[in-house]
Amino acid sequence: MNTRLVLNAPRKLEWISEGDSVLSEDEIRVETHACGISIGAEMPQYLGTDPTDVEPVYPRKVGYESAGRVIQIGKSVTDFKVGDRVIAFYGQQTFGVTPSSKAVRIPADVEWKYALLNTLSCDAAKGVLKLNLSKEDRVLVTGAGTMGVLAIHFLKHHLGVRHVDVVEPDEARHPLPLRLGAARIYRSEAEIEDSYDAGLECSAHSAAFLTLMNVMKGEGTICVLSDGNRDEFTLPSAFFEKELRILASSDGYDYRKHGEWFFSTYEETPYLTDLFEREIIRDQVIACFEEMESIRPLKVFVDYKKDRGVNDERSD
Repeated sequence: MNTRLVLNAPRKLEWISEGDSVLSEDEIRVETHACGISIGAEMPQYLGTDPTDVEPVYPRKVGYESAGRVIQIGKSVTDFKVGDRVIAFYGQQTFGVTPSSKAVRIPADVEWKYALLNTLSCDAAKGVLKLNLSKEDRVLVTGAGTMGVLAIHFLKHHLGVRHVDVVEPDEARHPLPLRLGAARIYRSEAEIEDSYDAGLECSAHSAAFLTLMNVMKGEGTICVLSDGNRDEFTLPSAFFEKELRILASSDGYDYRKHGEWFFSTYEETPYLTDLFEREIIRDQVIACFEEMESIRPLKVFVDYKKDRGVNDERSD
């Protein structure tokens, strides 16, 4: 028996129970151990205010960051076995079924929290790679939320870009980018004295987008990593005068391939799990969404096992 969370209308969440679906030959069945709640993407959907989805269809699934153990495999599956730990995209439910090709194996020494970050890390990396940066390029990141922090992680720990600055008004979000290697963090455009070769917009705020264009060098390039679920972006005169390039990026390039690198960074940067500013159990998910209308942690970690007394932070 599976229990999954559905959104029946704005602000109307419900857990529903259903029988187990028949497994296709290329699918795996996963028992969920943890899920993430991605505030920036999921709250607009919950509230019914997502400008990228003006005619939402209900009921709809909730979430896309899931992790658990394989409990059954289809007869043609060769890349996983029962007991393997994986991340997938089936959302908030106690058991999930997914094509094996869409699941990503979690190494035995990587905790659930870190593993769940692979999805958004890959999304951020795709945008960073579009900039075709050299190590000497000066890069400015606007927004030190989840996408901004993961972009900085990729810039510094994969590409080795030497100079990365950040614009983030919330001082509570400054420590993590600095720990990852950001050179400076500005609270506003007024503090910026330098110019930059490239920029990454990770805040979803139009004011930050304008800041990037104002401080870019001529013919600089900006990649928008936010999905536009807050403000509409417009082009000021600086865009045309400087002959800037604007790129967009959404979803990842290859979650399995990216995972090979991302999981290898666990021992070096385990503190990325600080992005999960709140931890709850499954029975608290609906109440958590209600509370997040006024309180916005960066991310929420949902432990599907703690309420049953199972301690499974890593594989044994």
